[in-house]
Amino acid sequence: MNAIITVVGSDKVGIIATVSAFLAEHKINIADITQTILSGNFVMMMMVSLDGSDISIDELRQALSKKAGEMGVEINIMNEKVFSAMHRV
Repeated sequence: MNAIITVVGSDKVGIIATVSAFLAEHKINIADITQTILSGNFVMMMMVSLDGSDISIDELRQALSKKAGEMGVEINIMNEKVFSAMHRV
């Protein structure tokens, strides 16, 4: 299963490294990633594969929420199919 992870917050050193390391710890592969800085705000979107993961999407959502609080950013995760359906024109 694929999922979309978004990370938004004030730009600071280590956001990509922290999120990427956390995903690697849970055997979650990053299939695609884009990031930018908009007026000092860090914005990242990742497509990840949960096929080899050792954690469910619900457990991942809770863990990412905790990690977001520690980092001072907002992290959201959504099943790719739900994301695609929401953004279909």
